[in-house]
Amino acid sequence: MGNQALEGLKIVDFSWYIAGPSVTMWMAHHGAQVIRIESATRPDELRGIEPFKDGIPGMNRSGCYAEYNSNKYGLALNLKHPRALDVAKKLVAWADVAVENFTPGTMQKRWGLGYEGMRKINPKIILLSTSGMGQTGPDSQQAGFGLELLCRGGFTQFVGFPQDEKIGVGYPYSDTVSPPMAVITILAALDYRRRTGKGQYIDLSQHEVAVQHLGLAMLNYTANQDEGSRMGNHHPYTAPHSTYRCQGNDRWCAIAVFNDPEWQAFCKVLGNPAWTRDPRFATVLDRKANEDALDALIEQWTLNLSAEEVMNRLQAAGVSAGVVETSQDLIEDPQLEARHHFWYLDHPEMGKCAYDGPPFRLSETPAELTMPAPCIGEHTEYVCSSLLGLPDEEFVSLLSDGVFE
Repeated sequence: MGNQALEGLKIVDFSWYIAGPSVTMWMAHHGAQVIRIESATRPDELRGIEPFKDGIPGMNRSGCYAEYNSNKYGLALNLKHPRALDVAKKLVAWADVAVENFTPGTMQKRWGLGYEGMRKINPKIILLSTSGMGQTGPDSQQAGFGLELLCRGGFTQFVGFPQDEKIGVGYPYSDTVSPPMAVITILAALDYRRRTGKGQYIDLSQHEVAVQHLGLAMLNYTANQDEGSRMGNHHPYTAPHSTYRCQGNDRWCAIAVFNDPEWQAFCKVLGNPAWTRDPRFATVLDRKANEDALDALIEQWTLNLSAEEVMNRLQAAGVSAGVVETSQDLIEDPQLEARHHFWYLDHPEMGKCAYDGPPFRLSETPAELTMPAPCIGEHTEYVCSSLLGLPDEEFVSLLSDGVFE
């Protein structure tokens, strides 16, 4: 294997939860050296989120934390300790890139390590601040998480089922759509530094990233004054288009028919039952107008077959269909296995666990996952001694004083 694409790049990661750690994880997978800063007195709260290995809770047993922190060194640093700031400054001097996702202003107010503070230590530093609403504007100080941004970003207006008026989307989309954008901006800033020798400050608003994913909905409103609504798995312009229950426990198959030739092929797979010739389903508009009745009839067919058989029969006829996969399905998916999507790494407490690799391949410098997510403070001595060059006496003094807690 050749050199990693980002080999030699040094990143200090002050972030927590998902949005910040995802950014540094993606870069770590391609060779960047990432130091993840935490403290046992204030650990990343993602460590307390299920699932836990073997169902046993523990600070180092969260699969959720592990997913976003592979290939990183773990440094325990209690930033509330007065002597910890000197270590933090050494990290800034060492790094090419720093990442944080606190409420805007926190890094500067608490530790003097906003962009201006960092660039006094390291003029070439690139600092990414990723926050809910961005660093400026009347709502910039509004603290929150991805689930709140689902509402602010408009997702709950469009994503979900019509009958679930009080149930929001169960996953913080903004936490996962923002990191790729952040990685791109960091790479652009690195190119700028290569050409000019100057660092840069990146202010990323997760709200604004999320809003871009609803561009069609906003266009529909500006053009047609249509505010839109939750449609579940239905499509605004065609039917059938949904997920259908199949044989077995909680097994489903998604089916989408977009035009009359596909409808005719779909009906042929079903054996052309009498109801397919019902005038209510004669055209796309008719099928859309009678969608609930159509879905009920289709499910009478799918319930007698496995999800895989439904998918295979329809795909063979040129109709879009796909099994709704469970976690077990994904782990055993032959396509993902063929592309080596999952990497299996041995964790000190959890043992062998699966980690997601990047969804793209670089032909000359492919990614490589070599380290599981760190236990809290796992690499403190290595980071301080080997990467920062702290003398043994100073390290022992700081350790004894409680800086590395």
